[in-house]
Amino acid sequence: MEIWFLSLFPEVLSPVLKSSLVGKAQEKGLVSFHFLHIRDYALDRHKTTDEPPFGGGEGMVLKADVLGAAWSSIPKKPGFKTILLTPQGRLFSQTIAKELVQIPQLIFVCGHYEGVDERFVEACVDLELSIGDYVLTGGELPALVIADTVVRLMPGVVGNERSISEESFEGGLLKYPVYTRPREWESPKGKLSPPEVLLGGNHKEIQKWRVAQMEERTRVRRPDLWDVRSTLRTKNRS
Repeated sequence: MEIWFLSLFPEVLSPVLKSSLVGKAQEKGLVSFHFLHIRDYALDRHKTTDEPPFGGGEGMVLKADVLGAAWSSIPKKPGFKTILLTPQGRLFSQTIAKELVQIPQLIFVCGHYEGVDERFVEACVDLELSIGDYVLTGGELPALVIADTVVRLMPGVVGNERSISEESFEGGLLKYPVYTRPREWESPKGKLSPPEVLLGGNHKEIQKWRVAQMEERTRVRRPDLWDVRSTLRTKNRS
């Protein structure tokens, strides 16, 4: 997979992508990252990347001609997708990540200021994504979040690929609570121990407990997910 980033601040991206599992995936040749500085494609001697919006209003808008020049310089693979990071986009999810990991080339456009000239969006962008209902200073952080989520789904990136199937949001549920040594811990609230079912070695009972915990956690912490799951189960029965 190739992942490209169009950014006004590409220097913030590379250090993150060199670390942890994502960095190891790049070392293995499973993914390659490429960074384009949008300002390098500005067409005037002042390297102007943004202008005031037509019709008046606050802030500045990233120019379509500059973004278009940067985007056009990328050698495209068949099936590539261009993604704009914007608060107006579709809310990113694990389901979308599973769709994106099937695509051989992703191009992330990191928005800034008051937004991106809509003509560039119409001509070049396939998908607009947001990572939450809040506003950041730019699209670099959302691009990193999405890239990390997608890359770790690639075969060979996570050592124990079975662990992916037990993560939160798989099957529409949050993950069960986990525990490890020591068996007893003197916490600020007193002595705490893991649930006895996890210590007995009965794998059938352990799995039953984990499923119950996943359902309860989802129902209490994410009623929105629980409602979707309940609706789907009702439809499947009918």
